[in-house]
Amino acid sequence: MQKIVQARITGRVQGVAYRAWTQAAAEKLGLTGWVRNRDDGSVLAHLEGDKARVDELLTHMWQGPGAARVQDVQAEEVAAEPGLSGFDIRR
Repeated sequence: MQKIVQARITGRVQGVAYRAWTQAAAEKLGLTGWVRNRDDGSVLAHLEGDKARVDELLTHMWQGPGAARVQDVQAEEVAAEPGLSGFDIRR
C-alpha cells in the first residue's frame, strides 16, 4: 500500500545536514520525493512510497542527524507529484 505525505520538521533542523540525512534515509528505504529548507527555519519533505517505509522514515525524522534538535514532525497526506524519480534536495 502506497502512502504520500508532506512533513514539516521544526526545531534546529537547518545548517545541521538534515536535508542530506533525509535524502540518504529516503533512498535507503526506496522512497521517492524531495526535501527543502523553508524560510521560517523549518524543513519540508515530500515522501512517496510503501506505507510501512514512509512511516519508518517519519519516525526516524524525530531524531535526524546528530546535530539536529527536532521539536516537531507534522505530516499530512497529500496528492502524488507526477514525474518524481529518486529523492532530491531542493533549494
